[in-house]
Parts: sequence; C-alpha cells; structure tokens
Amino acid sequence: MSDLLAVMDDLFFMVKVQDGAKRAGMALRVVKTEADAVASTAGLVVVDLNCKAVDPLRLVAALKAEGSTRRVIGYVSHVQTELRQQALDAGYDAVYPRSAFSSKLVEILQTHS
Repeated sequence: MSDLLAVMDDLFFMVKVQDGAKRAGMALRVVKTEADAVASTAGLVVVDLNCKAVDPLRLVAALKAEGSTRRVIGYVSHVQTELRQQALDAGYDAVYPRSAFSSKLVEILQTHS
C-alpha cells in the first residue's frame, strides 16, 4: 500500500480524498501545517492550493528539498489559472482543476503514485 499525504483544510473535500485514496489502495494521512507535511515520508503529496494554513508555493520547495523524489500534485479552481501556473513554476509535478481532480481522483492518484 502506497502512502499519500494530503495538505488541506476543507473537511467536505477531505472526505472525497479519503474515499479516493481507499479505492486507489493508498494509506492517507491529512495534515494542515508545513512542518507536518515536510516531516512526512509519503511518496505522494496532494495540496489544496487554496489551503489557508500553508503557503502552497513555499511548501513545494520544502517538500522537494534535498533531492527528494516525492511527487507533489495540487488542485485549484479552474478559474485560478495564474495560481496554477505559479504552482507549476514553483515545482509541482501537476496541478489539476478541482472538478477534474474530484471526478478522476482514483486515476490521478494511481498515475502519480
């Protein structure tokens, strides 16, 4: 079973991610702070780019520091194209519109794990 770390504070969407992780055969841990995210050894990290508890652009740099091989993907509202591009430029492996991330969650998790 692969490890999945989610950085989010939206409880409603957290339930969706928990269900998707379970269906993808992944063990999920949800955190709300940068320190907890960086301390994790999960190979795949999913970040809500609208999470108020962290700076998602700074977070990816910390997660990818020191030659880390972990994959970091994010999701954002489809209208936030500038934030999406900033995240990709900062080092995210992929950034999905929230609706696509939700509807194809299992497939996306399996692709990136």
